[in-house]
Amino acid sequence: MPDRWKPNVTVAAIVQRHDRFLLVEEHTRDGLRLNTPAGHLDPAETPQQACVREVLEEAAYDFTPTALVGVYMNRFVRTRTGADITYLRFAFTGDLGQHHAQQRLDEGIVRTVWLTYEELQASAHLHRSPVVLQSIGDYLAGQRFDLNLIQADASIFSPPSAMAVPL
Repeated sequence: MPDRWKPNVTVAAIVQRHDRFLLVEEHTRDGLRLNTPAGHLDPAETPQQACVREVLEEAAYDFTPTALVGVYMNRFVRTRTGADITYLRFAFTGDLGQHHAQQRLDEGIVRTVWLTYEELQASAHLHRSPVVLQSIGDYLAGQRFDLNLIQADASIFSPPSAMAVPL
């Protein structure tokens, strides 16, 4: 059977406080980059749960998603390996909770930064992905979708059954 194409599923949080947005500065294969708190969907978690986990791991804040801002796809070729990669990103907005100042940030995260939209536009060449600015622009335009748009069957939380019927 030939290899199936599978996009990498990621989540991201768009958090605004006054006129600034929460970003993380992180080391990547392509150098230091800016990103919204984001990361990969792990097994046995919903996109919302993944977003809560990623904000805590990357920015040391509790986070409660309240709306889906959008679902974004982007594709690029890694500069060092030549790998052709497609990402499917669920971007959420929500309520920022307690900051855990003593918590160690995820590997590669240098620090959190709060930037205005104008500063984000000026630093677009440093963004980890083009969807960082696009999703924040959609957020500022008022784009919000109910979290019930994303449904997760209970089967994602348990090992697959030999009798399971694929969709």
